[in-house]
Amino acid sequence: MSDEKPAREPIAEDARIDALEARLKAAREREDKRNRPKVQGADANYRSGNRVLADLLGGILGGSVIGYAIDFVAGTLPWGLLVGLFLGIGVAFRNIIRAANNRPGGPQG
Repeated sequence: MSDEKPAREPIAEDARIDALEARLKAAREREDKRNRPKVQGADANYRSGNRVLADLLGGILGGSVIGYAIDFVAGTLPWGLLVGLFLGIGVAFRNIIRAANNRPGGPQG
């Protein structure tokens, strides 16, 4: 190799480059903040699935228990249980349909 010095000395950093790097860093931070997941903890779909399951099980079990209690008091063993079971299923499906028609984050009820 040669021992000669280059014709030009390296240029010191320009203030424009520093400003550009600062703007790029700020833009990256904004983009990272914008792309971060909005839901913290349990996912909204997971919560709505659990709500559907709870409505379904609650309607079936609640209707069965109330129907059996009516049967126990009235003495009409299978009919109160069956009517209560079908009413519980109907109420559960109505609640599930109402929950499915609500927008997430919108008014509940």
